[in-house]
Amino acid sequence: MSFTTISVIGLGYIGLPTAAAFASRQKQVIGVDINQHAVDTINRGEIHIVEPALGNVVKMAVEGGFLRATTTPVEADAYLIAVPTPFKGDHDPDMAYVEAAAKSIAPVLKKGALVILESTSPVGATEQMAGWLAGMRPDLTFPQQAGEQADVNIAYCPERVLPGQVMVELIKNDRVIGGMTPVCSARASALYKIFLEGECVVTNSRTAEMCKLTENSFRDVNIAFANELSLICAEQGINVWELIRLANRHPRVNILQPGPGVGGHCIAVDPWFIVAQNPQQARLIRTAREVNDGKPHWVVDQVKAAVADCLAATDKRASEVKIACFGLAFKPNIDDLRESPAMGIAQSIARWHSGETLVVEPNIRQLPKK
Repeated sequence: MSFTTISVIGLGYIGLPTAAAFASRQKQVIGVDINQHAVDTINRGEIHIVEPALGNVVKMAVEGGFLRATTTPVEADAYLIAVPTPFKGDHDPDMAYVEAAAKSIAPVLKKGALVILESTSPVGATEQMAGWLAGMRPDLTFPQQAGEQADVNIAYCPERVLPGQVMVELIKNDRVIGGMTPVCSARASALYKIFLEGECVVTNSRTAEMCKLTENSFRDVNIAFANELSLICAEQGINVWELIRLANRHPRVNILQPGPGVGGHCIAVDPWFIVAQNPQQARLIRTAREVNDGKPHWVVDQVKAAVADCLAATDKRASEVKIACFGLAFKPNIDDLRESPAMGIAQSIARWHSGETLVVEPNIRQLPKK
């Protein structure tokens, strides 16, 4: 079955670029989002997020009649679910958005449809999604019931793109394809090859889910090492930047740069999914998360110390000291504030400091309400 109509559920930082990529290949793409503002903006040929090169692709796709957005799912040959998967207060994965997305497309599923979960998810999420769909559509068969002969094919295919470079990496990067059966993998590969220039690397759904979590946990652990070094160097009176530069002269050492913490909806979140499912085994991963989550508090303490030094060296009152925070997004040149350590730092300073706190973020129009 060919893919004439493709539906992308969730038109955020991953869903909209993905929809635009398919539409740029002159496929009929229907984007679905519960955010009416996002839907209206896209249907005007504009974008509601900051991502270089995306605006032109969306504009051309809408004007060419290949992309439209709606709040209600419609019948399609393939569905890609790209909705948020945050964690709860206890760091357990919150699959509510995935469940809602799956149940929203269930009524319009037809025989021969392909459903792909792109959202970063805990191991077993794809099988769980298949169960939700089967529960709502007993008239159709699914891979967990009928294997290769299923009416509906299901796969897990995680994105691996860098914010600010999404429209390049979405096309160039290799893609892990994790079907619930070999047929599911083959059909998912065929779908992505519509725009993908990288390789489709096939595995099963559970391995694909763990692969995405592993990639981001690996990065989180390495960042935690650099951040912990910065804390140690501060205590020892050593310049951490010089230390890392010297250590990296070793041919087999490549220490990352420390920062104020870890942000974004992937690296700051995904390791907790492994910890939640494997609390006894994932001790290093948990510790890395705790180190990185603790770094913003250390930064605030440094600001407090700097203000105290300023007051001691001048005749100013605390209320006369202005503090400026440059950057709120979790990385440069984007507007994504999710899990941003800079946000937490700015909020903590504003709550603590009796003087004026200024924030500068060129990629957002107004501060969040919280």
